[in-house]
Amino acid sequence: MNHQILQFIHSLSFDEIPENRKRELQFLIDHLSKKMRDSSLINLNFICTHNSRRSHFAQVWAQTLANYLEIGQITCYSGGTEATAVYQSVLTTLKNTGFDISVICAGQNPVYTVKFAADKPPLIIFSKEFDHPFNPNSFTAIMTCADADENCPFIPSAENRLKMTFEDPKVSDGTNAEEAIYQERSRQIATEIKYVFHQAKNKNS
Repeated sequence: MNHQILQFIHSLSFDEIPENRKRELQFLIDHLSKKMRDSSLINLNFICTHNSRRSHFAQVWAQTLANYLEIGQITCYSGGTEATAVYQSVLTTLKNTGFDISVICAGQNPVYTVKFAADKPPLIIFSKEFDHPFNPNSFTAIMTCADADENCPFIPSAENRLKMTFEDPKVSDGTNAEEAIYQERSRQIATEIKYVFHQAKNKNS
């Protein structure tokens, strides 16, 4: 794995997560622990309204951390209730953390490869609806924003539907705080996913 990304992961502390938030995440920990115990393949689809910010942070960090924690059962995807484009500050934040990002298809909704390790296949990310053919037919839906949670009461292809919502960094767009807010949200998402995966794995050890 890229050394800079490893350093970032090692810097993440579970003490950064408030106790009430840890209680909120327990449903996801329990779900993943059971799936791991059953030796099931685990498709996680992180869903946010526009599939442009939080859901992509979550997809990238979840796949990276599944690799880091050696949880080979997990494959991560993302989607929205509508397609837009991956927001540039998400890409910039990930690049600054050490990810190697390339454009493989330009346009209004570009397609990117995201690599966390030279010897692992890259993630393919672009904005899409949650039921886009690129995503699996069956998955656990993880709602990363309250808006998507409220506006998607039923997702036909989801085996389970769980909440892991985050504040939208979009509130900082165009301000002097934009870079810092996106870095903060990326770190929060990475920390909480590391915690969830670590706890789920340890429940079965």
